[in-house]
Amino acid sequence: MDDELKTLAALPFHFVGRHPGRALMRRCRGDAVDELSTQELFDRIRDLGLGLGALGLEPGDRVAILSDSRPEWVIADLATLTAGAVTAPIYPTLPEAQVRYILADSGARVVVAADETQAAKVRAVWGELPDLSALVIMDPAAGTAEGAGGAAGREELSLAEATDRGHRRLMAEDGLGREYKERAAAVTPDQLATIIYTSGTTGEPKGVMLSHGNVASNVMDGGSVVRVDADDVALSFLPLSHAFERAVVYLYLYQGVTVTFAESLDTIARDLGAVKPTVMTGVPRVYEKFHARVHEAVAGAPAIRRRLFHWAVGVGLRRARAELAGGSASLPARLRHGLADRLVLSKVRGRLGGRLRFVVSGSAPLSTPIAEFFFAIGIRVAEGYGLTETSPTLTVNPLERPKLGTVGPALPNVELKIADDGEVLARGPNVMQGYYGKPEATAEVMRDGWFCTGDIGSIDDDGYLTILDRKKELIVTAGGKNIAPNPIEAELKRSPLVAEAVLVGDRRPYVSALLVPDFAALAGHVAVEGASREEVAERPDVVALFDEVVERVNAGLARHEQIKRSTLLPTEFGIATGELTPTLKVKRRVVAQRWSHAIERLYASER
Repeated sequence: MDDELKTLAALPFHFVGRHPGRALMRRCRGDAVDELSTQELFDRIRDLGLGLGALGLEPGDRVAILSDSRPEWVIADLATLTAGAVTAPIYPTLPEAQVRYILADSGARVVVAADETQAAKVRAVWGELPDLSALVIMDPAAGTAEGAGGAAGREELSLAEATDRGHRRLMAEDGLGREYKERAAAVTPDQLATIIYTSGTTGEPKGVMLSHGNVASNVMDGGSVVRVDADDVALSFLPLSHAFERAVVYLYLYQGVTVTFAESLDTIARDLGAVKPTVMTGVPRVYEKFHARVHEAVAGAPAIRRRLFHWAVGVGLRRARAELAGGSASLPARLRHGLADRLVLSKVRGRLGGRLRFVVSGSAPLSTPIAEFFFAIGIRVAEGYGLTETSPTLTVNPLERPKLGTVGPALPNVELKIADDGEVLARGPNVMQGYYGKPEATAEVMRDGWFCTGDIGSIDDDGYLTILDRKKELIVTAGGKNIAPNPIEAELKRSPLVAEAVLVGDRRPYVSALLVPDFAALAGHVAVEGASREEVAERPDVVALFDEVVERVNAGLARHEQIKRSTLLPTEFGIATGELTPTLKVKRRVVAQRWSHAIERLYASER
């Protein structure tokens, strides 16, 4: 790419110069879509940056962003970065205690919160945070007085007021616009940009320190593989508090892609129809749910439509597999595919807006059957791999030569190698500066300049990486057999009936499974009306359905990997209950603790 991005502070100046006159950022609201032009977006970033300065923010100070994903999140982020300060994102789903921990640990000077719900979390702990001097609220309650504060030197105000203060400064002070640009230009690649607290599947959150150069280099390298441009329209719904979607949005802005934020996770289906995106990012659970819902709808259709659907997907799958293997379909196969696409496949794509060129999957492994389904219906999948500590991307499966089942080769400027124990090690300009305030934890993951990912993997002769499992998640049975749970769990979740699956069996005589039913899909198979979920989970006819799922998966496993016993859990995993991270990864330790009684029952007969 020309005009390479060196720092995130340079990004607003890049897009306002390179992509003028565009509706660069939008947000869905009901049946309407709010728009911000490139110039309007830049002006809001600049004015808020100056407004934060009026609140006493200095270069190097921390600004916490406690909000769902929306344009104001990006504005607050880039306003902070152009001011030479540091952002500390906080997932809005986190409870008050974890919000307090991040605010205290980062030493946040200012918090930008989404609304009164999030602001209440800050007010509840403000007395314990001596560094915190200002609370800025994107959507304050009606009638809230500006400038109110609970103690001397502390202030509450709306985002609109903070932005307006910056604009008034710009109008009143000669040369302030030039000074703002110079301050942003003075930011260096090695300067700290953000502290991202990893929610983690175990243990206390650690603040990952990423420099401007860490993230900017990753945006450039990722963009050289996943190519987007100003003709693209993106729908964004993943949390910007996570490094994956945040870096993707930076790439969108750099390339002039129109970024549209979904109103919420609950409105994605509606917003897909309104936005009709050409590119989209998601985590595997999003694609698994789409796959399950399509098959659920087909299962309830007349027999002739079911047969037509399965025929069409089979035609699409054969063509996709031929192309993925480097070949091409014959003329008769192409004709059959044209018919299948007209009758079925184009309608399935229509449920995703009808214009997707490709989708990107990250944050967790995507099972090969799910990826093949998307290729079969005519939507290419670029699966990537990385960690917050690597800004975040290490590998991406290139769209023109993907290998399903792998996460692709290393990005340009990223080096990978496999340690003697199978762990994936990484080195490059995107590797973090360290964990904030935790030198010992930093030393544990840095080895002679290489970052230890904690993942077990292998690299083939073409340089494509395959992730086998998390190093700490490997199950070692009482018989000494090593079992990687993730691939088996992914196979279980291929069934539309299974919402979540967690394998247990460490230091136990055999492997067992905790299964969470997809109760909506289950209702299409058995009568559940009027029964509680606890009653449904214990019914013999329901248990038999899931026994069949387990038996099908066991048929493809080695004997020591096979699931000997399983149980149905009556409650879905949730972020609020602590079983899922905000990026929908299962916290095994929490699940094991909460459902310890169910696990003990699985092994009770052994005693």
